[in-house]
Amino acid sequence: MIHAAFKLRNLRWLIAGLLFLNTVNNYIDRQALAIMVPHLSREFGITNIQYGYITQSFLIAYTAMYFVSGLMIDRWGVRIVYGLATVWWSVAAMLHATVRSAFGLGLFQFLLGVGESPNFTAAQKVSGIWYPASERGMVNGLVQAGAVSGAIVTPPMIVFLMTRFGWRWAFVAVGALGLAWVAAWFYLYHSPEAHPLVTDKELELIREGTPAGSDATESNRTSWTVLLRMRLTWGLLVARVVSDPVWWFYLFWMPKYLSDARGFSMALIGLTAWVPYLFSDAGSLIGGWASGRMMARGMPLIRARKLVMLCSVLLMPLGAIIPFTSSSTFAIAIISIVLFAHMSWKTNLTTLTVDLYPGPILATASGLVGLGSGIGGIIFTVVSGYIIQWHSYTRVFLIMAVLHPIAYLFVRWAVRDHSTAPMQLPDTSEGTL
Repeated sequence: MIHAAFKLRNLRWLIAGLLFLNTVNNYIDRQALAIMVPHLSREFGITNIQYGYITQSFLIAYTAMYFVSGLMIDRWGVRIVYGLATVWWSVAAMLHATVRSAFGLGLFQFLLGVGESPNFTAAQKVSGIWYPASERGMVNGLVQAGAVSGAIVTPPMIVFLMTRFGWRWAFVAVGALGLAWVAAWFYLYHSPEAHPLVTDKELELIREGTPAGSDATESNRTSWTVLLRMRLTWGLLVARVVSDPVWWFYLFWMPKYLSDARGFSMALIGLTAWVPYLFSDAGSLIGGWASGRMMARGMPLIRARKLVMLCSVLLMPLGAIIPFTSSSTFAIAIISIVLFAHMSWKTNLTTLTVDLYPGPILATASGLVGLGSGIGGIIFTVVSGYIIQWHSYTRVFLIMAVLHPIAYLFVRWAVRDHSTAPMQLPDTSEGTL
């Protein structure tokens, strides 16, 4: 516990900064292999199908632990679980430096996925604890921006570390970043009511309106199985299953696509692959800001989120153009637009979970809905590997272009404009689809 004789104004944004920085670390660690894989494929003789299984090993662990991590956060609190998870995934990232085969890469990708799963669940829990409803979209946008900021800095960082020190030391360096963050997290993070640096004015603002709940220490007698009997849960989950594979595809396969189909060198990948992720960053922030701005002007919360999501969905089919253009510059421009729209969509979709579930089970609900991301990724990363190996990248781009419109239909089915925030859970004898 911090003991201080002074208070910090706007402490909640310092907390947001911690979430942002660790999400940057999270994505540097998970994307490092994607940048190195053109080189490692030659060194270890890795095929596209094998690489698909390596990425799947990460996603299997990530998915399996997503819901479990939500239960753990609601049980033991975000401070402890998030901090220890960061230690785990940072060490797992460093262990990649020891591998000598495709199997070793798959093994440590699995361990990386185990540790990284609590990141977004923890961030959503913190957004429900530390921020009023009007600011949650911006905070979740900032967290999503942390993901794409990590994706932005990873290509040039990894290429520099590889060329200067070798690929093994590159893994060691990126893992060490997370260990440095952990010290700051345990020192600075506490719940609002227990934090000695929060001002009374800020605490009042945080509790503005209906509170989202406290840091997982409240008693919760509602079984998580009740969530599985609710249309809201299934709609949000399936929307993640359908739409998140687009992000996983561009995250894991874009550097390889630029190398295989466009003939980019490692140096050119380092110089250009960060550009689409910069647009993703903007999409995260603008998407979260836009829905919050609409709410400030009087638009109902749910309607504001869904309107921004609809505008984002309308841009996604542009991805079908990518394999048919001979201009690499134009292809990267279209990829940039697609990732901008995806992150705007995802920011508002994840914020809906914070808006609609009460605080004591918020991390559990977020983990359950977040399963959809991993399930979709597991399916599509391996399918993508087979399609690319046997046919080409073209069919994958065409599939990715239609997924978001389908996902939007599930959101429309599940989430009503008149929904309140947070919703009231039914008794265990109620609440069917």
